[in-house]
Amino acid sequence: MTTSPRRAWGLALSATVLAGSLAIPTIPAAATAATPSSGLNWRSCEKPGGPAGQECAELSVPLDYRAPHGRQLTLAVSRVRSDRPAARRGTLLLIPGGPGGSGLGELQQKGTALRGQMAGAYDLVSFDPRGVGGSTTANCRLRADDRDLVGMRSWPDADGAITENVTRSRRIAEACDRHGGPVLRSMSTANEVRDIDRLRQALGEDRLSAWGVSYGTYVGAVYAQKYPARTDRWVLDSSGDPDPERVERGWLANMARGADDRFPDFAAWAADPSRAKGQRLAEHPEDVRPLFLRLAAELDQKPKESTTPGFPLTGNRLRQALQMALYDDSSFPQLAQLIQAARQPDGHPALPAALARPLPQADAAATIATICNDARWPTAIPPYRRAVALDRARHPLTAGMPANVAACTFWKDADKPTRITADGPSTILMVQNLRDPSTPYAGALKMRQALGDRARLVTVGHGGHGVYLDNGNACSDRTVTTFLTTGKRPQRDVHCADGTRNAG
Repeated sequence: MTTSPRRAWGLALSATVLAGSLAIPTIPAAATAATPSSGLNWRSCEKPGGPAGQECAELSVPLDYRAPHGRQLTLAVSRVRSDRPAARRGTLLLIPGGPGGSGLGELQQKGTALRGQMAGAYDLVSFDPRGVGGSTTANCRLRADDRDLVGMRSWPDADGAITENVTRSRRIAEACDRHGGPVLRSMSTANEVRDIDRLRQALGEDRLSAWGVSYGTYVGAVYAQKYPARTDRWVLDSSGDPDPERVERGWLANMARGADDRFPDFAAWAADPSRAKGQRLAEHPEDVRPLFLRLAAELDQKPKESTTPGFPLTGNRLRQALQMALYDDSSFPQLAQLIQAARQPDGHPALPAALARPLPQADAAATIATICNDARWPTAIPPYRRAVALDRARHPLTAGMPANVAACTFWKDADKPTRITADGPSTILMVQNLRDPSTPYAGALKMRQALGDRARLVTVGHGGHGVYLDNGNACSDRTVTTFLTTGKRPQRDVHCADGTRNAG
């Protein structure tokens, strides 16, 4: 089961881990005491399978913007220059998802296709945010079991109890406080936005255009809120609810509804008579959901040994595998095979790679820190217990995990989130799948409402996470490409059917 570099937590979790087979250009990361350079020293970092002519550089940014000439961090930056200089109109920034996604990996994966769409209009640029990939990283020194994806994601016990989740979450928060240091405390959306503006200056651009995906849409929205005069053409792809009281906590909670919205797509696929042997799970789509829930409950009571020693297939590992698979139809076959193997008395299921190893220390730290530094979470435990019980009843596919306690509950300090408003130029185009498991449509409508006349929304009748150059919808791809290359935007919100255009 593979996941592209921007499919992070959506909150999934570290996208660079979930895309483990992707060859991402790396740059040595180091903290320096030098004054930030006004330019970037580019060098070739072209990789097989990536765009021709890809270059990399390092950008120095302040650890603390209140002390701009103090300690500096290094950001890994990459670009693919316009292949038609006469047509070039500026820079298009790819804002990675996550938190924890690699912009360098995103550019390597999407650069060739995007260059073909842009017809030379832009230099394509991206970066690894502080804490990620080739940029300066931090380390919480977490135990291996605390870096297990089903440990970091607070899946309740089989009976709905959260006692173990509380203990683990407190332990993670204390380890990050003890070992993460000032670099970890600096990882936040607010600082990523400041870093983007420092990158804009280093590139010599008065304004940037951007394509932000998933968590990157929130980063993009905050940048457009803080620096409206520095934004040009802005694409927000797969947005979450920007509620400043909740931000990431709200996005995680919304994943319960997102799974319910998306699961019927998998059920229809898994009941299709044309499926290959070992992939068809039931004769009728309506039978797939109870089959899945029954199997997860059985694995809660009696886990099954997988092909990876030390990582049995539990009910929660199966539920987490489902969450990952719902991001993209291409993951459906492996999920079906996992379910079939788990149903066999002598079966040995093969786990997705992300569920068969702990996350690397830096990836775990980057994801946790950004989520927890962005906003305060409630600290009282009883409300979490009640919320989990209610969520389990309403959304059994996610079993209460989205409403549960997290390390952020025990975090010592956090930023005050930015309120997204309609103030600013009308230069934003939103694109959104109707059945998104990570950033569900209901949340995207909240972003659309917050932006007011600044934005137009293109709704795509499709399931999965990620729209532009992702789900094969010609209508939405054409609309985004036209906007970025010509500035022409729909006069009002439009709907793209799955495969055809149906726009007003």
